[in-house]
Amino acid sequence: MVEKSKPDLKILREDEADDGRKARSQRSRAQIVDALFALIDGGDMDPSAAKVAEEAGVGLRTVFRHFDDMDGLYREMAERLEAEILPVVMTPWTASTWRERVIELIERRAQIYERIMPLKIAAGLRRFSSPQLGYAYRRFLVMERAGLKGILPQGVAEDEVLLGALELLTGFQAWRRLRHDQELSADQARAVLIHSAKSLLKDIDRSD
Repeated sequence: MVEKSKPDLKILREDEADDGRKARSQRSRAQIVDALFALIDGGDMDPSAAKVAEEAGVGLRTVFRHFDDMDGLYREMAERLEAEILPVVMTPWTASTWRERVIELIERRAQIYERIMPLKIAAGLRRFSSPQLGYAYRRFLVMERAGLKGILPQGVAEDEVLLGALELLTGFQAWRRLRHDQELSADQARAVLIHSAKSLLKDIDRSD
């Protein structure tokens, strides 16, 4: 009968210690990102690393042990937001015509934009001094346009005037202006955009 070898207890303890360190590191990293979210949601559009560390309950060195710089922290924030809103973006359309889908697009984006507005404004303030955040800003615009063009008939999608008007109504900047600058409620902002879109769409002489 072959005797089974006993597990090396030292190796097991080392593995458990490594797992514990990784778990603590992940928790600490998440706390730092949570702190950035909280500060921006609370109205601080450009929090310093020191404020983030204080909000997270960690030392400043810990922040920069997890992130090379503040841009890295903002990128992590953006990745978390993308993961959060992706299910909304990927939900199948319920509307059957492209005109109805434009309205549905506005309603979906209103939900998304309301969630990301403070964080998007904060990242936008930094994009002029950060090539990476500038790239993320342009990538967002490209994704907005692609999402809109994907539901439009070819004739409308190729008409730069109509496309530009619809892009303006369905984009983040329109939502920011209505909610942030004009201080409308979310329901009021949504109503303004839907009313404007319907007025534009009814004058477009295109078959569904």
